[in-house]
Amino acid sequence: MSVEIVEKEHIGYLNIINAKEDHTSELKTKLGEAQRLGNEFKSKAVITFNTTIGPKRVDTTVWSVTDNYVQLKNNIHIPLKSLIDIDF
Repeated sequence: MSVEIVEKEHIGYLNIINAKEDHTSELKTKLGEAQRLGNEFKSKAVITFNTTIGPKRVDTTVWSVTDNYVQLKNNIHIPLKSLIDIDF
């Protein structure tokens, strides 16, 4: 399955919805690693999340992780319940 890559600046224009399954608990470790990679090494992660028009991917730096969101640069937030996968 091919997932469209979007620029992080376009995320605000998408209607983000919950993933079919909540992967939050299984992705918590990866989220922490992605945040550390972003903050300490300026490395990017590939985040796959769900929208009303299908899954999307963004290649970006994770700034922080809260109980409900992944925060990216420019105050962009992706709900944890919309996450499908994270890769480095």
